[in-house]
Amino acid sequence: MTETHMPTRFPSATRHWLFLGLLAIFTLVGCRSTAEPKTKASSTVAVQPTQIAADEAEHSKKFALWVTEFSAIARKAGINENTLHIAFDPIRFLPNVIELDRAQPEFTRSVWDYLDSAISAQRITRGREKLQQLGAKADAITARYGIPTEIVIAIWGIESNYGSNFGNIPTIDALATLGFEGRREAWARSQLLAALKILQNGDIDRSQMIGSWAGAMGQTQFLPSNFLAYAVDADGDGRRDLWGSAADVMASTANFLASSGWQTGQPWGTEVRLPPEFDYARADDSVRQTSAAWAREGVQSMNGTPLPALADSSIWLASSARGPAFLIGPNFRTILRYNNSTSYALAVSLLAQRLAGGPSVQAPWPRDVQTLTRSQLLTMQTILNTRGFNCGTPDGMMGPATRRGVRQYQRSLGLPADGYPSMELLQHLQQSSGATP
Repeated sequence: MTETHMPTRFPSATRHWLFLGLLAIFTLVGCRSTAEPKTKASSTVAVQPTQIAADEAEHSKKFALWVTEFSAIARKAGINENTLHIAFDPIRFLPNVIELDRAQPEFTRSVWDYLDSAISAQRITRGREKLQQLGAKADAITARYGIPTEIVIAIWGIESNYGSNFGNIPTIDALATLGFEGRREAWARSQLLAALKILQNGDIDRSQMIGSWAGAMGQTQFLPSNFLAYAVDADGDGRRDLWGSAADVMASTANFLASSGWQTGQPWGTEVRLPPEFDYARADDSVRQTSAAWAREGVQSMNGTPLPALADSSIWLASSARGPAFLIGPNFRTILRYNNSTSYALAVSLLAQRLAGGPSVQAPWPRDVQTLTRSQLLTMQTILNTRGFNCGTPDGMMGPATRRGVRQYQRSLGLPADGYPSMELLQHLQQSSGATP
């Protein structure tokens, strides 16, 4: 993680530049004619640092008041005074957390770019080393929950590079900052209360409760509420330690998956080859049937072996009709409950497949296709809505409604209705609508 935390007072670098700015102004004043009153310049210079100090003090006062009010709520929820002192005596507002929470990156990554880094050769090698190091102990832990060891190791690898990088932001500070800022106050309050319960239970010290700016903690990035619900003390030391215990990390992750609907003995899915006449509009999670039914429609595995026996499976395209196709089942959807991103779920599935000695994706990715930025997707959504192809409220984010709208437009053009918002499709839409590209 690259996030850093900053206190409410100005950082030393900022104070340094303020000092240099003041020094430069005083120097200019000294170089002017002695006929010019110096008191006027001096009064102008003195206003800025005074105002800054006042604003900073007011902000600190409001944050302290929010913490005091939340402490009263926490007491009623059963948090004792000692825990409140440990949690809130050193509390700091972290401006960088707010910046990251508000950030909406304009450029989005294509799925193949994401997979290139998530399933790098180095990550595969390290994952196989972890499997060897942990050996039968890891297998026994995951077998208890009916989860393949490779799936748990893959989540571990993608979430924190096997524990080497799980963030350095104090969880209490991050959640208090988000709660005070208010955009997601109800959510942040619930997670902060869960974090206080974790402290009170003695699972981890405050100084060691660190993770991402959004409050996800430990080597497999559990939110505090998920920690309370699913974390496991697998090594028997009396604490559920997702920061320093590999046994606890694996058991807790496996417990989360098992509790979220993982079906033992079933694969996540497999890459498939679609028949030439396939209706790409049916490549959607809403279209579910047995893998045998898909086989009858001409869907084949990449190596010609029978499709895995899945009772509730869908065809899914990670990109466009030109890219790879996958048959996904209930366990793929369970991984989505861990992180609701199809790129993430595919990365976990494929990394686990590689760790188990299986193949990488065999069909080529359409790497020449340009991924739309958020503003470009927003433009596409807006124009589609005006043309009667309903995408819902334009927000620059790809979701089921947008995919349906894109498919409807593609059908009107006689194109494969894969729902993929390509640059070529956007340009055609703009030209046919008289919009400025």
